[in-house]
Amino acid sequence: MEIKKSGMISIVGRPNVGKSTLTNALVGEKIAIVSNKPQTTRNRICAVVNRNDCQYVFLDTPGLHRARTKLGDYMVNVVKQSVADVDAILLLVEPIPHIGGPEAELIGRIKQLGVPSVLVINKIDTVEKEQLLAVMQAYGQAHDFNAILPISAKNGEGVDELLDLLAEFLPEGPQLFPEDMITDQPERQVCAEIIREKLLLCLDKEIPHGTAVEVTRFSERDNEIIDLDATIYCEKASHKGIIIGKGGAMLKKVSTLARTDIEAFMGTKVFLQTWVKVKENWRDNINLIHNFGYKDE
Repeated sequence: MEIKKSGMISIVGRPNVGKSTLTNALVGEKIAIVSNKPQTTRNRICAVVNRNDCQYVFLDTPGLHRARTKLGDYMVNVVKQSVADVDAILLLVEPIPHIGGPEAELIGRIKQLGVPSVLVINKIDTVEKEQLLAVMQAYGQAHDFNAILPISAKNGEGVDELLDLLAEFLPEGPQLFPEDMITDQPERQVCAEIIREKLLLCLDKEIPHGTAVEVTRFSERDNEIIDLDATIYCEKASHKGIIIGKGGAMLKKVSTLARTDIEAFMGTKVFLQTWVKVKENWRDNINLIHNFGYKDE
């Protein structure tokens, strides 16, 4: 199928509304990490979907939140940059009939830019249909959205309808990315993010937010097995002990879960080795933030 229309669409919203879950549902593959903890996504992730004669380039962004570290500043900046120069903005919200601070700020930005916008109400599997009307009404009064669509990113309900709807906003023109490409993230970056997702899944409270993962070796053997060495950085020596766990049990659990997902993503067997190092206050060190792959394009 020849691509006749292509364009960029930003997915924005507060932390934890399901932006990464929606990105994965749109692509049909896991390229954005997901957890039930806020601020899981740190970078802008580019997801490419080819459907019928359209190529959609989705930008999955970190949740808009109040920054408390230099890493937080970087994440907020990524959101603000991601709504400029796009063909449409998709504001993802929860089914709550009240507009919070982050939503109000994003609606203000949408108005300022005058970009076509679609309100997508996620997690409709968690509420009664009647409640959705109040949500639609509250947002409809705040901004004249081009369309409002209720979906469930988790179970895929409404995802096809969303793509049909967004096709209207794509300008005519050739494809922006090669046909077999589903993300602009380097493979080693996706692998590092998968390891970080498992840290978010397995560890409590603040500890996983203070972690970063650096892939130090990524090499393919003749038989296609991939050797992957990764260093997990944390901010305190006490955190290092928790990440490693008794007799190395926690690190082994994280690594095993990560390896399963990395093998599915790479489509081949992976030999993964992980280490843990302490880098105090790295989230406030701009050089280390850049080192760990969080940098402006």
